[in-house]
Amino acid sequence: MREVEYESRGVPLEDYQLTRRDHRWQKDLEAICQAARRQVEQHFAQLRDDPEMAARDQEARTRVLQKIMSHRTPDHLIMRWRVRLYCGHITETTRHAENAQPTLHGSSKMRCPECGQDPSAIVAFEPIGLVAEPPSPQTPSSPPPSRKPTRAELERRVAALEAENARLRTSQSSG
Repeated sequence: MREVEYESRGVPLEDYQLTRRDHRWQKDLEAICQAARRQVEQHFAQLRDDPEMAARDQEARTRVLQKIMSHRTPDHLIMRWRVRLYCGHITETTRHAENAQPTLHGSSKMRCPECGQDPSAIVAFEPIGLVAEPPSPQTPSSPPPSRKPTRAELERRVAALEAENARLRTSQSSG
């Protein structure tokens, strides 16, 4: 994993005054979510009208869900964040540990677990720590101690080498 310098914005546990930027971003998020809901409703209306399309869509969603469910991010790659939401509530959330902020890559909002406001923009945040400590690096295992060859093995090896030596001598003298 690459080295990440985690960032903070504001202090979630202290008094926080919403800024114009916060109000504007919350309004934009609400508009984006509304537009997305309309598109999903239109898509499902199309699926109700076309059973073949609905079957293909269901198969595709099943494949995607199986792929998502087949991979679990290890706990040592998940960062915990304390966040203050637009609604004023403070909660914890998690993001992949390679993200320096919890608001990156389309994750700048969440549903408030206290009041249910959805979306609620993340307006302040601070890293808490990884869900679990990274595993300690594996020390390379030392090769097994070499065992001494037995007398019989040594005698067989000597006999093989003497035979090879004799063969080479005869081939040189005849050549």
